[in-house]
Amino acid sequence: QVQLVESGGGLVQAGDSLRLSCAASGAIFSTRSMAWFRQAPGKEREFVASISWNGRSTTYADSVKGRFTISRDNAKNTLYLQMTSLKPGDTAVYYCAADAVPFRGILVSAQDFGSWGQGTQVTVSS
Repeated sequence: QVQLVESGGGLVQAGDSLRLSCAASGAIFSTRSMAWFRQAPGKEREFVASISWNGRSTTYADSVKGRFTISRDNAKNTLYLQMTSLKPGDTAVYYCAADAVPFRGILVSAQDFGSWGQGTQVTVSS
């Protein structure tokens, strides 16, 4: 229902930072919980971070806790992922996702998200 377009990926060195953006279409963005997932070659999608519809709650995978920050700007219909202290293990295609159901709280399962972007590649060299 929500159209999503990720951007901001690129090739960086270990220890560098990147800021990913996810632009959403439609006026319903502000009613949906949002999340970032990532998928490395040959692996399943992995949860990275999520944020509640009102931005009051966030949660992170243990592997990125303390390094990544998820945020949203409902006025701009945009979701962000600020990534710092990047490691080679962070290399993956990063996807943003939107909950298909409005006003739910924090979500971490891929099954809970009904809309997905096309992904943006993040490559961290060692």
